[in-house]
Amino acid sequence: MNLWPLIGVLVVVAGFAARLNPVLVVIGAGVATSLAAGFDAMQLLTAFGEGFLRNRLLLLWVFTLPVIGLLEREGLKERARAWITGLRAASPGRLLLLYQWLRQGTAALGLTSLGGHPQTVRPLVAPMAEALAEKLFPGMDAAGRERIRALAAATDNVALFFGEDIFVAFGAVLLIQGFLKGNGIEIEPLQIALWGIPTSIAALLVHGWRLHRIDRRLRDQAKERA
Repeated sequence: MNLWPLIGVLVVVAGFAARLNPVLVVIGAGVATSLAAGFDAMQLLTAFGEGFLRNRLLLLWVFTLPVIGLLEREGLKERARAWITGLRAASPGRLLLLYQWLRQGTAALGLTSLGGHPQTVRPLVAPMAEALAEKLFPGMDAAGRERIRALAAATDNVALFFGEDIFVAFGAVLLIQGFLKGNGIEIEPLQIALWGIPTSIAALLVHGWRLHRIDRRLRDQAKERA
């Protein structure tokens, strides 16, 4: 058994540890693995070309990130913070709870690309929740800001993970159907999706309760600081 192709794993670990450009690290790992496996130059280019063709839809994300970066440079975060702080009834918990409802509902309809960490949480949701916390609970420390950012990211994760399981054509639902069929259990994807509804509702209630409590926790901390 030739273990040299595993050198790509070491390249990835070393590159990320050195905080190098992730794209260059991944490409370098692919080249190192290919050379260790005995690929010549033509085989290497063929492998990269086939991988590009199979995953060309990922270019949509490649084009999206520069647009988001440009919007942030032009003041997207600042305008989002200014707008949300002008709403009297808004609070960090209510904002994140609203985002959870929207994210989980759209994910259940198969619209998983309408939200996400790079395009929604980082430039919009987290800064708005942080701005509300700073307005309502003055003197918040760095740990409090990091907690709100982490909770915003967790809200997206929970909503997407449990929402998309309800969508009939989701890959995980079809994977479950294929596994059960291979073991002699015939079941329709719709049945699997329907059984995902109770879990999704439970996740909505449990995480929603956490978001409901965050305002009270921040208020208590503000009183202690005062």
